[in-house]
Amino acid sequence: MTVVVSGVGTYPFGRHPDVSIADLGAAALRRAMNEAGVGRGDFQAAFCGTAYGGVATGHRVLGRLGLTGGPIYDVEAGCASGAAALQLAVGAIEAGQYDRALVLGVEKMPKGMIRSSFFEPWVETAGLSPAPAYFALRAQRLLRETGLTKADLAEVVVKNRANGVLNPDAMFRKSVTADEVLASRVVCEPLHLWMLCSPNDGAAALVLERGAAGGPAVEVVAVSLRSHLPGSVLGEATPLSGIPDDEITPPTTLAAEDAYGTAGLGPGDLDLVECQDTDAARELLACAELGLCRPEELPGWVHDGRALPAGLLPVNVGGGLLSKGEPLGASALGQVVELVRQLRGQAGERQLEGVRVGLGHTIGRGANASVTILRRVTRG
Repeated sequence: MTVVVSGVGTYPFGRHPDVSIADLGAAALRRAMNEAGVGRGDFQAAFCGTAYGGVATGHRVLGRLGLTGGPIYDVEAGCASGAAALQLAVGAIEAGQYDRALVLGVEKMPKGMIRSSFFEPWVETAGLSPAPAYFALRAQRLLRETGLTKADLAEVVVKNRANGVLNPDAMFRKSVTADEVLASRVVCEPLHLWMLCSPNDGAAALVLERGAAGGPAVEVVAVSLRSHLPGSVLGEATPLSGIPDDEITPPTTLAAEDAYGTAGLGPGDLDLVECQDTDAARELLACAELGLCRPEELPGWVHDGRALPAGLLPVNVGGGLLSKGEPLGASALGQVVELVRQLRGQAGERQLEGVRVGLGHTIGRGANASVTILRRVTRG
């Protein structure tokens, strides 16, 4: 059974101190429903992804719109919360349980370092939690093993900030130079301040339904959520403790392989990718883990501009987290919204030509990695 996206909506990512989490979500959901032409009684269930929203966030959001009464599922999977909600909704429609469902990701993040109750308090106090030091150690290893440099990391920021200029949903909409990135203060070597994403507020929503009989559509052809295999010293689940992970398959690769298998597609079939760039090195690591290139090819990947909008495989055309910021529960669905708009030809100034297949990727605390593959189809 085919599942299609009939409506998308967002509340722009940024800092919105005077807007409640319920109102953020309600605005995004209302826009998605209006686009799909859906109202009260036209859907059978709602799925809400959030990490910091608290008890019954989905109920609060739908309550704002007077849409309660049906089943509302609240889902938490770290940065992959929105994708987890999407996977559950897609599965329910494919199983014939529902004909149409709402999917929402929403978050209001505290300022400062992203903290997580996943780790024991003593772990964070000892500096062993996934703080910038952890990202930096991971980046150091990536640079050492691949020949990448800090200048290459700066180019990732330059690319994503330039893409963000054209995205009205992004928090940072000003282009930067590599020199400016490298002049920003060092947080933890080799990562400078502008190489790290900013936690913030935002919402993204979808309307999903069984595939229509005719006309163009964007299909959800795969959604995979995979957790980590234990033991990696620099895995998202066990930072700064464990063993070198040379023989441990990362959860991103597990999710990607599962999604490619379900979709009957591979990296060579992709036309664009929206992937996790919590820091600049994370984007490059994700490209390798998703099978877009081999690790030893990453320097050439950067130097040849393969991930630029005009490159071989555009990555984070929407600006990535480095431009949009990261409201955890909304980040995965924000990627899906960008992919849907690109596949429909509705991305405005940042529109790519001839795109047909897109992939979204998130990974967060748990560690939960998600890979979503969308495809544009024309029936008739």
